[in-house]
Amino acid sequence: MWFDGAAAATMAFIMAWAGTALMRRIAIARRLLDVPNARSSHSVPTPRGAGVAIVVAATCALLLLALRHRVDLRLLVALLGGGSAIALVGFADDRRPVSPLIRLLVHVAAAVWTVVWLGGMPPLAVSGSIVIGHFTASAFGVIAIVWALNLFNFMDGIDGIAASEALFITWAAAFLGFAGGGGNGALLFALAVGASCLGFLCWNWPPARVFMGDVGSAYLGYVLATLAIACARERPLALAVWTILGAVFLLDATLTLLRRLGRGEKIYEAHRSHAYQWLARRYRSHARVTAMVLGVNLCWLLPCAWFLSQFGDNAHWILIGALLPVALLCWAAGSGRAEVC
Repeated sequence: MWFDGAAAATMAFIMAWAGTALMRRIAIARRLLDVPNARSSHSVPTPRGAGVAIVVAATCALLLLALRHRVDLRLLVALLGGGSAIALVGFADDRRPVSPLIRLLVHVAAAVWTVVWLGGMPPLAVSGSIVIGHFTASAFGVIAIVWALNLFNFMDGIDGIAASEALFITWAAAFLGFAGGGGNGALLFALAVGASCLGFLCWNWPPARVFMGDVGSAYLGYVLATLAIACARERPLALAVWTILGAVFLLDATLTLLRRLGRGEKIYEAHRSHAYQWLARRYRSHARVTAMVLGVNLCWLLPCAWFLSQFGDNAHWILIGALLPVALLCWAAGSGRAEVC
C-alpha cells in the first residue's frame, strides 16, 4: 500500500511541476493573462489556467491507484465523473466567462453524481444520537460539495494560498487518518492530490509566475469535499476532522458571503473583501499572508484535528472550540467588511 501511495504521489508531483511549466508557456503564447484591475490583488499580468496541470496529475494518480486496486470503483467513478465536469466548466470559464447559472447547474449535477456514487452521506450523530438522517445528510452533502468548490475559487485570490491550503488539508488528513489506523484509497489519493499541489506551488509561490484559474481552484474544492465524505463513510469523525483542517477557508469565505448578503450585494460579482485580501493590502505581501494562514493551520488547526480524532466522544464541543477562535480572527481581519470605493 505504501509503495503504491508513494508512487502515485511522486508521479503527481512530477506531472504537476512539468505540466504547470508547459501550461505557463502556452498561456503566455496565447496571451491568456490575468490582467490586473481594480478588484485584483496582483499588479502585473500573469498567465492563468495552469490548474489544468493539477487536474491531469491528480487524475493520472487516481487511475494508477485504481489499477493497483487501492481505490474502489465507487470513489473512482465519483471523482472521474464529477471532477471532469467541474474541471471542464472551470477551463471554459478561464477562457471566456460562463453564465453563473450554467456553472451552478454543472456544480450541482456533479455534486449529486458524487454523493449518489459514494452511496450517500452517513447519518450525522451527536453524542451517539442520530440528529440528521441519511437522506437529509445526503442533501447536505450535495450543498457542501457545491459550497466547497465555490469557496475554494473565492479564496484563490493571492499567490500560493489555494495550493498551499489544499496541500496542508490533504496531507494533514492523510497523516491523521493513517495514524488512526485508517488506510483506504481516499487517503492515498489525498497524498497524491497534495503532491500535485506541491508541484504547482513551485510556480505559484509568491511572487507567482502563474495562476491556477477556476479549473484548478474549483477542482481542488470539489476533491477535498468528496474525499471528506468518502472518509466519513468509513470513520464518521473524519468529517469533523476535515472541517477543522479547512477552517480558515471555510470561515473566511462563509463570513464574507453572509456579510455581503446582509448588505444586499451581488455575491457573484468580483470583490476584495475577504480577510486574506484585507491582510494582503495591509501588509503589502502575499507571501506573508499565505505564511500566516499556514501558521494557523499548523499551530492551531492540526493539533485541534488530532485532539478530536483522539477524543471523539466530545467531537461537537472540540469542533466548536477549534472553529470559534478562527472565526473571530477572520472577523477581526475584515471578512466581508465593506470596501470603500
